[in-house]
Amino acid sequence: IVLVEDGRIVAVGRDVHIPEGAQTLDLADRYVLPGYIDTHAHFRISREVPPLQNAAFLANLAYGVTTGMDVQPSTVDLLAAQDRVDAGLMLGPRAYSTGPGVFSNNEFRSKAHALNVLQRYRDGYRVRNVKAYISGSREQRQWLVQAARELKLMPTTEGALDMKLDITHMIDGFTGLEHAFPVPTLHHDVISLAAQTRLAYTPTLLVSFGGPWGENYFYTHMNPHDDAKLRRFTPYASLAARTLRRAYFHDREYVHGDIAASARRIVEAGGQVGIGAHGQLQGLGWHWELWAMASGGWDNLEVLRAGTLTGAEMLGVDQDLG
Repeated sequence: IVLVEDGRIVAVGRDVHIPEGAQTLDLADRYVLPGYIDTHAHFRISREVPPLQNAAFLANLAYGVTTGMDVQPSTVDLLAAQDRVDAGLMLGPRAYSTGPGVFSNNEFRSKAHALNVLQRYRDGYRVRNVKAYISGSREQRQWLVQAARELKLMPTTEGALDMKLDITHMIDGFTGLEHAFPVPTLHHDVISLAAQTRLAYTPTLLVSFGGPWGENYFYTHMNPHDDAKLRRFTPYASLAARTLRRAYFHDREYVHGDIAASARRIVEAGGQVGIGAHGQLQGLGWHWELWAMASGGWDNLEVLRAGTLTGAEMLGVDQDLG
């Protein structure tokens, strides 16, 4: 028995008292899971007249993704869409966002300058997470981290296919890393550093580094074009463009399994790894990302934990979700 009151689970067990008049659902022979959490989403919100509905939102909900962090949406339109969802005016997941990325064109001159910029992100955009996107020299990046800490913001960062850059990100105190380390097989030194710094690491295996993108494996081994649920919630022009013509690679060329195996070692060492589908194929793509992670030797419980509770912890919402 799972008892839910006012949108929150209040009790779980065989002997839970069911209040009189409660609505009941018989879930015998089924599994009950928390909503899935996409730690690196891109919802592709229109930059024109705000729509009444968003296909990306609907597709994610249809596949069980109830929370997502859009990491660098390039536009503030997503903030308005998030407000509409929160107000009950649009159907969608909890659509969190970093706001537009913090790029090197800010040309930070001091920590005070970085503080001035990030305070406007916190107060104007009302975000709790920001993304440093190759945002200057190491000194400038350190100013950004220090300012974020003072403002109680969580700064994640672009991996950028640069191993040395990624290592400084961990040492200097960034809370997250988006995209895979560019070296698929990590050794003990990097594994330990990622775990001990509690880096919130989202490898985005569908756009894996060091080999063909992981999404091509699933496009060429499955038939998403004819998936009934996907066709219902995805505009056909978008679905056809993504599914009908894809590059083919031999299975041995893919590296997402190697990246996933290194990610599992980070978790075993005490680190955090989340499931983020990068908006490659809304809804179903998140499950592909989960399966791609499992290809690195994760068991079912491990990947489900990464996609729920660990994702909530990485986004700082585990007191409510996951």
